[in-house]
Amino acid sequence: MSLHATSLELGYGPRRIVEIAELRLAPGTLTCIIGPNGCGKSTLLRALGGLLKPAAGRVCLDGRPLPQWKPKMLARRLASLPQAPSAPDGISVRQLVGHGRYPHQGLLASHGVGDDGIIDWAMQATRIAHLQTRVFSTLSGGERQRAWLAMTLAQRADILLLDEPTTWLDMGHQAELLELLAALQREHGLTIAMVLHDINQASQYADRLLAMRDGRIVADGPPAQVVDGALTETLFGLRTEQVYRDLGGRRVPFCLPLPASAAADPAAASAAARPSPTHSTQFDEV
Repeated sequence: MSLHATSLELGYGPRRIVEIAELRLAPGTLTCIIGPNGCGKSTLLRALGGLLKPAAGRVCLDGRPLPQWKPKMLARRLASLPQAPSAPDGISVRQLVGHGRYPHQGLLASHGVGDDGIIDWAMQATRIAHLQTRVFSTLSGGERQRAWLAMTLAQRADILLLDEPTTWLDMGHQAELLELLAALQREHGLTIAMVLHDINQASQYADRLLAMRDGRIVADGPPAQVVDGALTETLFGLRTEQVYRDLGGRRVPFCLPLPASAAADPAAASAAARPSPTHSTQFDEV
């Protein structure tokens, strides 16, 4: 299964925000999209999910343009989680997660065989099973985000498009969610594309990293090939020092922000980024 965009121009009204000649999401890979605020990351993700009609070009799933797919059939293959979804008043957590089963239900939208088991699985995977009877609006921001993700997982689509899925989550829950997504991608062969703000998280979990600025892709490839201090300066105007860590047999690049004083002094920058002796077995200076 392949999601493929060609000659893509995206915008709102006459204003063009994103222009991409070609983009293909390889099946079974995890892609992270990074870049500064307002560079077009969310706009691109909306178009890839069929939520925004391109001003020019097209997005195809298995060679077939998205508008030619019937909505339910498309939803069985492609699931999108936007930045700020809204839920009906008074809905419970379990009811919300259950909405993910809609594409698999019949004309009367009744529960089918196995729906309850998949809903249970999705809530357990996101660690919200104990919240299933709670009214959604009473949850914390992090709990809501995990409930939305559970609904997306319950859809059981082969392609997941997630716009800033770590929003509202503390550091522990961010790591937990990203580990879950990486595990699902490995175990079920899912194709995942998600927008992240943290370049180091993207570097750690992505098979492929797409870096955007001003509506265009400025870097594209495995993190080890594209993540460096030059990229962070291009994207964010931030001076960083690059270090590596071996994780799961991969050599993963990380970018450490430099204090302004260190950034102005190359010798100080090198000293500031140098690992302490107690961490010398984990990091290699570059």
